[in-house]
Amino acid sequence: MAAPTTTVKLDIGGMTCATCSTRIEKVLRKQSGVATAQVNLATEAANVAFAPDAITVASLIDAVQRAGFTASVATTDAAEEEARRQAEAVLARRELALLVGAGVLTLPLVLPMVLGVFGSMWMLPGWMQLLLATPVQVVAGARFYRGAVGALRAGTGSMDVLVALGTSAAFGLSLWTLLFDPGGHLYFEASAAVITLVLLGKSLESRAKRRTTDAIRALMALRPETARVLRDGTEIEVSADAVGRGDVVVVRPGERMPVDGTVVRGQSQLDESLITGESLPVARGVGDPVTGGSINGDGLLHVQATNVGEQSVLARIVAMVEGAQATKAPIQKTVDRVAAVFVPVVVGVAALTLGGWLLAGASLSQAIIYSVAVLVIACPCALGLATPTALMVGTGAAARAGILIKDAEALERAHAVDVVVFDKTGTLTEGRPQVRQVVAVDGDSDALLALCAAAQGGSEHPLGQAVVRRATEASLEVSAVEEFQGLPGMGLQAKVAGRTLLVGSRRLMAEPGVDLGAYDAQAQDLERQGQTVMWIAEGTDPARLLGIIGVGDAVRPSAAQAVADLQAAGIEVVMITGDNARTAAVVAEALGIRRVLAEVLPGDKAREVAALADGGHVVAMVGDGVNDAPALAAAAVGFAMASGSDVAMHTAGVTLMRSEPTLVSDAISISRATTRKIRQNLFWAFAYNVLGIPLAALGFLSPVFAGAAMALSSVSVVTNALTLRRWRPSR
Repeated sequence: MAAPTTTVKLDIGGMTCATCSTRIEKVLRKQSGVATAQVNLATEAANVAFAPDAITVASLIDAVQRAGFTASVATTDAAEEEARRQAEAVLARRELALLVGAGVLTLPLVLPMVLGVFGSMWMLPGWMQLLLATPVQVVAGARFYRGAVGALRAGTGSMDVLVALGTSAAFGLSLWTLLFDPGGHLYFEASAAVITLVLLGKSLESRAKRRTTDAIRALMALRPETARVLRDGTEIEVSADAVGRGDVVVVRPGERMPVDGTVVRGQSQLDESLITGESLPVARGVGDPVTGGSINGDGLLHVQATNVGEQSVLARIVAMVEGAQATKAPIQKTVDRVAAVFVPVVVGVAALTLGGWLLAGASLSQAIIYSVAVLVIACPCALGLATPTALMVGTGAAARAGILIKDAEALERAHAVDVVVFDKTGTLTEGRPQVRQVVAVDGDSDALLALCAAAQGGSEHPLGQAVVRRATEASLEVSAVEEFQGLPGMGLQAKVAGRTLLVGSRRLMAEPGVDLGAYDAQAQDLERQGQTVMWIAEGTDPARLLGIIGVGDAVRPSAAQAVADLQAAGIEVVMITGDNARTAAVVAEALGIRRVLAEVLPGDKAREVAALADGGHVVAMVGDGVNDAPALAAAAVGFAMASGSDVAMHTAGVTLMRSEPTLVSDAISISRATTRKIRQNLFWAFAYNVLGIPLAALGFLSPVFAGAAMALSSVSVVTNALTLRRWRPSR
């Protein structure tokens, strides 16, 4: 039996390219007790699953540090998070000062290159070039030497190795020429310009990467730091973290909700747009639930806290989005394998370039400069950033629209979906059915309704709850249920006041041989009207019919549009339901759905989804109930309505924060847009190297231009990913 594991998130510092993240993953996975480790270059974080009995978090941190990086446990504490951000800001200012200093020193070195275009032959004396280039090489370039030493100790390569090798070769060659070959060509401008350009690229890249986490920062900023709590009839202000379950919080007009809860006094309109993506305010009054982070309108509300801390909706949303951004898409694994061998291959190409030019009769200095250009242009930064940056922006954009994507795999799979299966109740319909007709064999419809409501006392099924609601509204006296047994897909058997009752479908009536008689035609007529018919019989062998109850569930207003959107995108829509074929056909016809799977038992839904997949389709399943969980798991991508059960949401890869079927096509749309960006990024990342390395090796690129191209590759990949921020849901 495998040892139980726990997961820790570590903040990682010092990563510069894809090979760094790959190296840390290897180091962590080699530790005894570590089950899995995923390191994300864009978020600079590692998610590690490990057995606490075999290894400690301190040991994991130590292993990362021995590999040449910094590591610390990621925190959710607001104060610690703020301290970390301030430390990042200080570091960013220091790096900016270093960049400006390097730029000032490098400018006089590259100025002769610019002036040479206009025919000027002006050149700084060699000793002056050395004086300017040395601080750039030693001080500004120190980070590359530190990273290179760490990589070499770990037996791998990285961007730092390439930059350190390339600039050291150019600087060393120039220094040797200055000392021993007066009058020879110097390349101090190449080493200084490469370091400055790489630093500039890293600075721009860091600024762009910070924008990819805007969605998370916006969500985390939603919850107020303080709350007003009623204690002994008096309002006192406390930290939002100090609010406990059951506390009554006072929320004034214009303020944000500090906790999840239920309104116990007052009424207002709430803006939940940053949580659910719903642009219009929603009305909330006594008994209605409210979500922490939503903005109160013009009413004073007293809210009793229900979910606090990590159990709150907002905290779970943040955790889910962070989790999605921390995971790797399947395509990233291929990129990681390429990155693992990339640096050694580039060093080999640089060595061949050096040897090839020497054999071709070039001078040693010229051959070294060409090999330096190869080393510099081949940085694998863009490869490492191509996928995670697009995923971060894509999942953030989806979260703003009320679409929560659990992991990168769900996002990548969703783009290929060609069949969407909707469970009828609660997804295409409102999920709140109402009793439309009660027909009693003996003519006493109230007695039949009360008897059926008593039998449904142990049921959580929406149809049963509709009967109980109707009996309560009619103020009928309902007896307590004595025995209850659910019969999945058929109904229930219960004992009420000593009477054995069967309540359910026509299929349930067939087993004990209930004579449906003249009521069968009436039931079929109700089904043609779109109602679900519940049959009520007494006894078991033989059982006699007591009557029928027709229950109707209104179709969601946006369901027809959702179906039309999917079909317009070339996706087939299938409806699956346990209802009889006649009732299902009425709903399907109203929505424009051509394929219906009716009278499907809950346990068979997963089998039907698997059968569609076996037919060569990429199937998505949309559901909201506990009985939908197996089908959600069987689908390539599961979509769960947030209004549904927790089981469904935990099983699904995508959670829709609003009960709007149109969000399904929006989720597929953002998946396709994100996948498109990933492919574009990978194309450009590979294109830079595939085109750049041969050009550098053949002598068409100087180290300065190679450094500029390398910096541009990383920045362009991140900038391209940021264009996903413009994505908007269709409605």
